[in-house]
Amino acid sequence: MTIETKRDVFEDLVEDLADAYIALDGEGIGKELTNEDKQAYLKDYDIALPDDLPEIPKRISKIIRILKSIKMDITQALMYIRSELNSYTDWSLLDNNSEIFARAWVLGVWRVEETGEIVELEAEK
Repeated sequence: MTIETKRDVFEDLVEDLADAYIALDGEGIGKELTNEDKQAYLKDYDIALPDDLPEIPKRISKIIRILKSIKMDITQALMYIRSELNSYTDWSLLDNNSEIFARAWVLGVWRVEETGEIVELEAEK
């Protein structure tokens, strides 16, 4: 599992390009970027996580894991978190939290509000 975002990959590339530029400028510092380096950056970028991960509270993170583990679909999950029979309703009705929940559900990856931890669910086999 990677916790590197697209922005992290981009910043690494910019740093290496700056080093390569210094080498080209005749100072002899830095290294040349090879085609293999370029391909590695493209591969890293492809597998990196989006920069704008949905951010959800820890308790919502836990419920997504549970609901996904019992194979609930997104419609059922949204109905569940909006049900008056549980403590998730207050969160789900605020602002655009249903959309944030849906993005986390569909992507299978999100950031936990309280800790900054990135949670990525295992892909179904």
